[in-house]
Amino acid sequence: MNSSATTTAQPLHDFSQCHVGILNRLDQLGALPGMLVAAAQARKTAQDALSFFRVAVFEHHSEEERELFPAVLGSATQGEESDRVKALSDRLTREHRDLESRWKKLEPGLKRVAKGQDTDLDTTALAELVALYTAHARFEEAEYLPLAHTILSRGRHSMEALALALHLRHSPAVVGYI
Repeated sequence: MNSSATTTAQPLHDFSQCHVGILNRLDQLGALPGMLVAAAQARKTAQDALSFFRVAVFEHHSEEERELFPAVLGSATQGEESDRVKALSDRLTREHRDLESRWKKLEPGLKRVAKGQDTDLDTTALAELVALYTAHARFEEAEYLPLAHTILSRGRHSMEALALALHLRHSPAVVGYI
């Protein structure tokens, strides 16, 4: 091949190479709608979590500590049973504080995600919170709640008093009723 053919072909090769770059960028652009869906899901998930965690989870912890734990401890037989209930209640309460503390550290990053802003959300800490809360809930379901049911079921009034206290806490206040 002579040098004039090489010189003539070079501009065409350069245009061809530009197309490679353009096509790569178009592939990225074509993926954008899927990313927008994922970004919208991330914003919604963060917003839902922010609303839910403070209202439902923190309140759930508070109810357990104000109503359930004292009711079970008060109905437990003295000795080994009440010691076990106390130890479990103390453990669950410590876990509540730890989970709430972890949540508070994640909240600012989640607020930014909910607003669609760039964030330095600690995804490792988020994964740890999810894992720890899952373990907490499973432990409570497997260990504490069956014991609580056994203890409170022995005294009909204990279970009824707990149900009434929870019902009243969740019922809207009647204005003007004395």
